[in-house]
Amino acid sequence: MKRTSIFVAIIINVFVTLLEVVIGLLVGSLALVSDAVHNFTDVGALSLSWWGEKIKDKHSNKYKTYGYKRAEILIALFNSVILLVVIGFILFEAVGRILDPAEIAGKAMIITAAIALVRNGIAAYLLKKDAHKNLNLKSAWLHSLQDALFSLGVVGGSILIYFFHWYIIDPIISILLAIFIFKGVYDLLKKTLDILMEGVPDDIDFEKVKTILGNFSGVNMVSDMHIWQTDSNSRFLSAHLEIRNIENEERNSLLSEIQDKLIEEFNIKHITIQMISATEAEKLKFKCNHCN
Repeated sequence: MKRTSIFVAIIINVFVTLLEVVIGLLVGSLALVSDAVHNFTDVGALSLSWWGEKIKDKHSNKYKTYGYKRAEILIALFNSVILLVVIGFILFEAVGRILDPAEIAGKAMIITAAIALVRNGIAAYLLKKDAHKNLNLKSAWLHSLQDALFSLGVVGGSILIYFFHWYIIDPIISILLAIFIFKGVYDLLKKTLDILMEGVPDDIDFEKVKTILGNFSGVNMVSDMHIWQTDSNSRFLSAHLEIRNIENEERNSLLSEIQDKLIEEFNIKHITIQMISATEAEKLKFKCNHCN
């Protein structure tokens, strides 16, 4: 269903792009041409999102032990950068139009923008219900949402142009909508880069996790702990635990309790714990020069 929604959004964007670029050039509307350019970039971005959803669940193998989960993040990063480039282009063109407003055929602009608004609204609606599931789908939804907002702004501006001949409204709308969508793109880009840098997920307190592990009965010290994620849903933790001298059965019970706690409270399901007692560490001359 997720891939079907993206495919439908791609078809919608192809139609809207062709319509807006033709009418925009004929009537001289920067807002329509800007929206068309943005829709054109969406065709490529949504195609990548569709491909990413198709391959991200492929099984891991001996060459790619994480599988293809990073595809989601890489595509989200690419889409974010493309959105920033489009926003920059629109702002640059709009400033020039403010200094020298051009006459625009308002009626044709209203009809074209209204058609684009309906179609982009449908695309955004189809993608919204899955946008929370991962960053790839969120970036696809942001593209479609930006399209719908631009079309809405163009409709409003074209009405003012048609009735009052306020041609300067055209570039002003472009600037306001570009600024409005920038925050969403910035947040998406920041989260994507955090994941690529293997940072701790936003909703996890690193020190809290370390304290919880240290408070388990039998644990003396926690070191070399790392928490990261490969995509929106897969979270990993690795840590060294120095423990009391306890029997294997008690160790297994402790490990089971730790795993249950990490899954229940932090949704961390990929867990690697190295347990070693002070006596064992001394015998093995265990050292960890990179421990945090």
